[in-house]
Amino acid sequence: MFFVETLEFEGLGNRSYLAGGQRAAVAIDPPRDVDQVIALAAQRGVRIAYVAETHVHNDYVTGGLELARLTGARYLVPADAHVSFTRTPVADGDTSEVDEALVLRAIATPGHTPHHTSYVLEKEGRAVAAFTGGSLLIGSVGRPDLVDPRLTEQLARAQHASVHRLAATLDDEVPVLPTHGFGSFCSSSQTEGDASTIGQERAGNDAFTLDVDDFVKQVLAGLENVPAYYTHMGPANTAGPAPVDLTPPEPADAAQIAERLAAGEWVVDLRNRIAFADGHVAGSFNFEGTGKLATYLAWLIPWGKPVTLLGDTPAQIADAQRELTRVGIDRPAAAATGDPATWVRHGERLAAFPRASFADLADAHEHGEDLVVLDVRRDSERANGFIEGSTHIPLHELHGRASEVPDGTVWVHCAGGMRAAIAASLLEATGREVVAVDDGFDATADTGLSITRP
Repeated sequence: MFFVETLEFEGLGNRSYLAGGQRAAVAIDPPRDVDQVIALAAQRGVRIAYVAETHVHNDYVTGGLELARLTGARYLVPADAHVSFTRTPVADGDTSEVDEALVLRAIATPGHTPHHTSYVLEKEGRAVAAFTGGSLLIGSVGRPDLVDPRLTEQLARAQHASVHRLAATLDDEVPVLPTHGFGSFCSSSQTEGDASTIGQERAGNDAFTLDVDDFVKQVLAGLENVPAYYTHMGPANTAGPAPVDLTPPEPADAAQIAERLAAGEWVVDLRNRIAFADGHVAGSFNFEGTGKLATYLAWLIPWGKPVTLLGDTPAQIADAQRELTRVGIDRPAAAATGDPATWVRHGERLAAFPRASFADLADAHEHGEDLVVLDVRRDSERANGFIEGSTHIPLHELHGRASEVPDGTVWVHCAGGMRAAIAASLLEATGREVVAVDDGFDATADTGLSITRP
């Protein structure tokens, strides 16, 4: 018998895995907060005998080193990965006996990184699962441009060869279990689906249906912007991340919140965008705790800037703190929960701004209001259509380009509302009058707004 348990991290678009038999297991690409991996092993009644990394990650801080230390597991890391800690180097073809008749086999699959390695779980000599990391993803492949821009085309070609090698090695029914590709910016493209097999990928993944030249051309043309915080993840993982501290942060009262804002620190409100728009601390930023908190906060914040978290409950703060450790934002400077009215000093009032739909925007246009439409979607999204006359500054660039937004009340929109709320809070903090369009972009079709389609 064998098992495969999946740990999903929706905010980062990643997964980790625990796989094993009756007595022992291997953890694949574990998260920074390793307590949940240990708990899962305890529920299964197995010891963690191995911890395996498919590659040095560029999008999150690994918990592999700490998990191996805590459990006494052997830490498997690709031999060609240049790291600064003791580990068991793994080369193509190496095997590790996880449990009785259960073997983990390494397969070199360069492309996402030069040293990328996939792992195949074999039961009695038959492959039963392929842990493909950032190589073969569901309907896509890992992006090849995160290590060195000069290597991008070379790695894209290697990626094509690697997935074909996997398909030639494994039977069609073998499940494909990637680490990236569920919304992660480590994926070369965003696709649908959360389960697949070698056979399904062979039939529908462009890496198999296109020849290498067309595949490389398509991959290079579709690469999105790289989140700014990625530049800090590789070095942290190469050096060996420190253990995390998930104890509650220091409580902050209204005076301390005001002092931190005055000092230029970031005060982040985790509440939903409706509650934030209705009333918030002036100068605070709205990053919903249920959205892609870690991705967008880590992308926008000046690295190392202290963060104070505001939330509905201590549980919301704890969840955010846990997620932020996964991208190297280890300790909030302080936190506050409860009634937002207690977050401002006596005599001060909460700030607020209106929310609207695209129909409201069309109506405001029709009545000749002096307004600016700001589109904060990514370039690839805008390429499919945009509101005529709108200003375009992608959200990840807005903090440094706010002065470029034309005068007037700013109606800010994205594709669904979450990023518009972040952008509205950033602009309001600079003194601008804002309206957050909390609506799906598809709704523009029924409003009479003029849409330009390149």
